Amino acid sequence: MSKADQDKLKILSKNLFPVVGIGASAGGLDAFKKLLKAIPENSGMAYVLVQHLDPTHESMLPELLQKVTKIPVMEISDDIKVVPDHIYIIPSNKMMIANDGVLKLTDRPAKSKTERNLPIDLFFTSLAEVHQSHAIGVVLSGTASDGTLGLKAIKEYGGVTFAQDEASAEYDGMPHSAAQAGVVDFILPPGEIPKKLLEIISKTALSDEELQNIPKQEEDVFKQILSLLRIRKGVDFTYYKQTTIRRRILRRVVVNKNEEPAGYLKFLRANEQEQDLLYQDLLIPVTSFFRDKKTFENLCNHVFPTILKNKIPGEITRVWVAGCSTGQEAYSFAICFKEFLGNDHERIQIFGTDLSEPAITKARSGMYEKSEIDAVSPERLKEYFTKNNGGYQVNKSIRDMCVFAHHNLLKDPPFGKMDCISCRNVLIYMEPYLQKKALTTFHYALNPNGFLLLGKSETTGGVPDLFAVVAKNDKLYTRKDGPGRFMQVASQRSEQILNRPPDRFKSETLRTDFQKTADDILLTKYTPAGVVVNETMDIVHFRGNTANYLEQAPGKPSHNLLLMAKNGLGFELRNILHKAKMDKAPVVKENIPLSVNGNLRNISIEAVPLPNTLEPYYLILFHDNNFNDPSTGSGGISNKKKVSAKAKKDEKDFRIHLLEQELAQAREDMRSITEDQEASNEELQ
Repeated sequence: MSKADQDKLKILSKNLFPVVGIGASAGGLDAFKKLLKAIPENSGMAYVLVQHLDPTHESMLPELLQKVTKIPVMEISDDIKVVPDHIYIIPSNKMMIANDGVLKLTDRPAKSKTERNLPIDLFFTSLAEVHQSHAIGVVLSGTASDGTLGLKAIKEYGGVTFAQDEASAEYDGMPHSAAQAGVVDFILPPGEIPKKLLEIISKTALSDEELQNIPKQEEDVFKQILSLLRIRKGVDFTYYKQTTIRRRILRRVVVNKNEEPAGYLKFLRANEQEQDLLYQDLLIPVTSFFRDKKTFENLCNHVFPTILKNKIPGEITRVWVAGCSTGQEAYSFAICFKEFLGNDHERIQIFGTDLSEPAITKARSGMYEKSEIDAVSPERLKEYFTKNNGGYQVNKSIRDMCVFAHHNLLKDPPFGKMDCISCRNVLIYMEPYLQKKALTTFHYALNPNGFLLLGKSETTGGVPDLFAVVAKNDKLYTRKDGPGRFMQVASQRSEQILNRPPDRFKSETLRTDFQKTADDILLTKYTPAGVVVNETMDIVHFRGNTANYLEQAPGKPSHNLLLMAKNGLGFELRNILHKAKMDKAPVVKENIPLSVNGNLRNISIEAVPLPNTLEPYYLILFHDNNFNDPSTGSGGISNKKKVSAKAKKDEKDFRIHLLEQELAQAREDMRSITEDQEASNEELQ
């Protein structure tokens, strides 16, 4: 069965107990024995041992290991169901994958000069994809680097990773490779690994439901931890997947030998180094060269030719790899373009961005360990890499095509005029609110008909009007023409959300039909007309009759408040909305003259920030003060003339006073807007 066929058949496991994959090569028998001796009989975990075995010899491993433990040790037969407190061993001449809680055997491929058999990587990767956060990987003694990529996959899916300490390993190649790649959570002698496993599982093996419904006091601790990171790093994790975030925080709690999250919070406040380590752990810096080969084949065969065909000769092709981690994907794009264009590759510019400064520093250097270039074919390795100090460096011609920058795609101004954006396995860590923000930013950054590439578990379903599917299985989309725009996420809002008061406006009981009918009448006849707008001033809801104040302008339809405003109201609306945003409080502008059907009216406009909403929304109300000439009472002609003359004088004085107020207000508004513009320009620079 091919790997592509295996991937299609993989089913997420419903097992909620941890499954521990243990890989070893040369010198692994002694390490296996020490580890198994230390496993208690009722740990509640299943253990799967994968060792490099001679395919021509029958394995004696089950008999040897059963002598050192009371836990049942079984050689795997095909389609064996995984259960807790059992040890499973791969037979010789077989490869193994995990699927829906079942271990499946495949024949070992024939030896190849170009590709090595890596049974530990294969099993660990399938274990991660099927068991996700319940997967645990352990790399023991062995030569070379098998297991490193598998541990990367386990870490990517929120599992836990171990490596044997090099001092106790008979052969330290595999543990050293994994540690150097930065994908190991714990480095311990084999005999100490089970104890640490039980300690971690007791504190971190919580279901997603348990992590979502933690006690209020503990939830406040997690929020304060995220607040510390926001202050130190400027990144707000409030709307990232909280189950993943909390599971990784709990892992750091265990690493630092804290009993409870509250104790870890106290430790974190006093330790900036630990803040940096936690921040890096939350970023999950996992990537590889030519990840998902079929995807890159599709890019090379269909996407790149389409992009370049529509380019004017000499025009630059721009690609943005968002969340590039240590740069492998950006360099993979560069190599593919170089192969496609030959010596004409100067027309390609690739931008790689990430939140992690250490990752960006490594990406700029282009230096990688041998284990990190396993997915690169020997031909490409020879053509595009240079051996350097035991590792490999990307050649200068490829490095010159790439620009790497520390960048927050949710907060910082986006790149523009992109032909292709790749953002794989970043959105899966975000709540729908942030996913929508990110996708809206990508739509803004792409050229018309530009391409967007997402990860296997990601989709543009939250913004169906912005992207169209090109290749569903490859998660490739193209940009639609639409009203999307870049919407900056102000991370400071999260602090207000953490401490927001209870929702005073939430109804205690459901409305009945007659109450709703009465409310509709009140809204129509007795309350001011108004609209609800979002932070980009697009109207999302009309309330009452707004025909006197708003109208659809000729041309392309729009629901933008400023474009629909009548008779110069746009200036006033922009000002009060600006003040409401800055002050985070209601703002009223009174005595605004407005001509309605030839009659002069005096109106007031009010902007009210709506409380306790996930995204910022503002209620705009139009109060009609019905400014008319004062009606004359009964009396003689002479008296009416006096009243009329006095009314005209009062109206003139009032008009002068109103204009003076408007002039003063306009100056103040211009000063405020100018200051904000200068601050924005500094941030953009």
